[in-house]
Amino acid sequence: MNKILFFLGFVIISFNTLSKDLPEMVIGEETISPGINLVFEGAIKDDVSPAYKFGKESTSDIHLEVLSTWNENAPRGSTEGGFVAYLAVSAKILNENNGSYKNIRLLPHINMSDNLHYALNTKLPGKRDDLYTVIFTIKPPKPRDLGMHFDWREEVGSFLIKEHTFVYKNLDFFTIAEASRR
Repeated sequence: MNKILFFLGFVIISFNTLSKDLPEMVIGEETISPGINLVFEGAIKDDVSPAYKFGKESTSDIHLEVLSTWNENAPRGSTEGGFVAYLAVSAKILNENNGSYKNIRLLPHINMSDNLHYALNTKLPGKRDDLYTVIFTIKPPKPRDLGMHFDWREEVGSFLIKEHTFVYKNLDFFTIAEASRR
């Protein structure tokens, strides 16, 4: 009996440890001009404040993320690996089983592992074990939201980025959605 209780305790502790250390699900990686790396991830929902703005952990299935960083081909003055700010990042999450969907806006926030990134806790539009398509749209900031010096306009252009859309199909979020950080 003691061996059985010990084994069950070990399994429970191991599962809880694995859930907390579960890596984020990399959905895709892209590079866009002018020298920006994008990493799209499905992560374990988390406690992000204020919850009314970033989604309540208790009512969410996943934490959808986009990491945006300057790379070695970025315009001069850009810090390689630094956060690319002022992007308008959104996602359409489409349930492949029943056609239901939801549109969300990913908002900038910060944590200790990714630092600044765009993300949102969200409920999936269906069951956790359904398959999903996620369509990410990355737009430049509105002209009134980001000033552009003469040198940027001359060397890069009168924009930060051009609009991009990335589609990822057959995504299985079940393991991430079932996991918990605490």
